[in-house]
Amino acid sequence: MEKTDTAVALCAVGAEKVVSNELKKLNLKVEDSLYGRVRFKADTAGLYQALMGLRAADRVLLEIANFKALDFDALFEGTSGAAWERLVPKNMGLKVAKVRTNRSALKAETSVQAVVHKAAAQRLCSKYKMSRLPEQIMTIRPRKNSYNEKTENVQDKIKTTEVRVYIEKDMVSLLVDLSGDPLFKRGYRSEGGAAPLRETTAASILLLSGWKRKFPLYDPFCGSGTILTEAAMYAWDMAPGLGRNFAIENFLIADKKIEDAVRENFREKIDLTRTVRIAGSDEEPRSVSIAASNAERLRDIAEGKPAQRGIRSAGKTAAMELKTLPMKEAFCSFENTGFIVTNPPYGKRLGEQSAAERIYKDMSGLGQRFPGWKLAVITDNSGFESFYGKKADSCREISNGAIPSYFYQYELI
Repeated sequence: MEKTDTAVALCAVGAEKVVSNELKKLNLKVEDSLYGRVRFKADTAGLYQALMGLRAADRVLLEIANFKALDFDALFEGTSGAAWERLVPKNMGLKVAKVRTNRSALKAETSVQAVVHKAAAQRLCSKYKMSRLPEQIMTIRPRKNSYNEKTENVQDKIKTTEVRVYIEKDMVSLLVDLSGDPLFKRGYRSEGGAAPLRETTAASILLLSGWKRKFPLYDPFCGSGTILTEAAMYAWDMAPGLGRNFAIENFLIADKKIEDAVRENFREKIDLTRTVRIAGSDEEPRSVSIAASNAERLRDIAEGKPAQRGIRSAGKTAAMELKTLPMKEAFCSFENTGFIVTNPPYGKRLGEQSAAERIYKDMSGLGQRFPGWKLAVITDNSGFESFYGKKADSCREISNGAIPSYFYQYELI
């Protein structure tokens, strides 16, 4: 039986329940969750499943050690005692990218960073009989052209192990990033428009809203179409990581045969023939064109084709119907009631809070054009309900990247 490891899925604070449910659907055992992190057990196939299949997670990390440390000596001993050589090959560098401490004796994050790097490097150098780990080196090389010869600085590319350290109540968790690029980089978005909603956050609010593919979905502030495109992906049973690679391929635990089998299993589940009732609108024509282009790129990835770059014409795509309309004129031709899930312009994005507040007030008119529909809204404004004119049935805090936000849900718009 293959060894199982402890892994951690990083996500937006407020999306832990969504990620936990996703892991369970992938038949992976959830250990616990805390402030944007969900710990779970997985073998190699399970790690690939999490990397490719999680919609709401931003990264998947492998926990290489977990121990108690009340001082820097204990931190050094615990780090140097971890089996780094099981994961990190001889030709890789190492970088401690982030340190977070909470309610612990060790509080100096830069010192923690230095100690962990020194201890891990010492272990790897000892195992591989090296004096130092590989690192990025800036060299000067000649560059020739038809007119003259110039020199330029060139950084030699060395693959690097990215390490994150979390210390909670004196318990140290050393984590190695298996994702590489963040998991919200699906491959379908070449242009996001102004201040786009992160893909993983869009997936989180869709799943939190309770929307299912049997219901119509509309977004009257579609922007670059992130919510709608994530909905189409979900409706097609398409794993979000199918169109990209991951950092796990650089480590000793990588297994191309297992990766291909997991990828093929996910690809077999895609069903592009399903009737999908997804639509949206925006007052900016260019945003609508970008949304249409992103939807078509998603279709390319679903069909196993290279995603074509560039902006395509707006209108009905393979996945959704898009219109250039201001929110006050938004309407939907679907017969059944459904869900409005939207990310209205933030005050920070508009540059003026009062402009956002006027939009929230105008949103109360959506009920006349979408009678009986449910409404789910993500915004950075904690006073949304007072401007909209109706108290939400539920509200939760959720982060959109670095922006603390609020997710309001109305059972009846």
